[in-house]
Amino acid sequence: MVEPLFFWETKSAPAIGQSVEIGGAEAKHAASVRRMRVGEKLQLTDGKGLRVRGVISSVAADLLTISVTEVNQVAEPKLKTVLIQALAKGDRDELAIQACTEIGVNEVIPWAASRSVSRWEGPKIAKGISRWQSIVSEAAKQSLRVYTPQVRELVSTNQLATMVSSFDLVLVLEPTAAEKLGDVTLPQQGSIALVVGPEGGIAEAEIEQLVAAGARSVALGDSVLRTSTAGIAALSVIHGQIEGWA
Repeated sequence: MVEPLFFWETKSAPAIGQSVEIGGAEAKHAASVRRMRVGEKLQLTDGKGLRVRGVISSVAADLLTISVTEVNQVAEPKLKTVLIQALAKGDRDELAIQACTEIGVNEVIPWAASRSVSRWEGPKIAKGISRWQSIVSEAAKQSLRVYTPQVRELVSTNQLATMVSSFDLVLVLEPTAAEKLGDVTLPQQGSIALVVGPEGGIAEAEIEQLVAAGARSVALGDSVLRTSTAGIAALSVIHGQIEGWA
């Protein structure tokens, strides 16, 4: 049985044999929702690479005590993937970032593309980023990831174009592109950014602007995927190469 993972705020790693406590929402979820009991095993993480395994020694409604049995600091990946997801109507963009987090994306950047129906303006910007971060954090926990991807600030197309040079490789998904994603040689380290457009696709002027800045336009295949699934499919191809999925 896979040991469930819970977030735990700590300033330093505990020692094996030490007893640690988790409280608040995480403890309530463990005790009331998952109904975990004394003697069961679980994992804790700070979202920054720390993985602690332990056994529950006591359970209260909002407090768990865990006896630590294993402590590891997981190294960051040499090659990081960044999802630049265009805002989309409904929950399509949220479905995309959730699944991409489960696959292994390391960072998420919301993009206000010219054809994005959904718009974040004024107070909606902070609210939208906060909601995306919550979705990403929960997806990371569900998939037992010890590094929680961060959701960055909303960017415009002009801002995105200036960011292209900060990545080792930027791939813009475009169904009509001549180059196929599977034919791209990926770097061994650094960062890969994947740009996914909104429902109506990426405007030709935006593609030209990003390519002029150094990005590469690539196609997944002959099918045209939704904005909610395009990033998932592309990241599966990329992580299949990075992590040697079979």
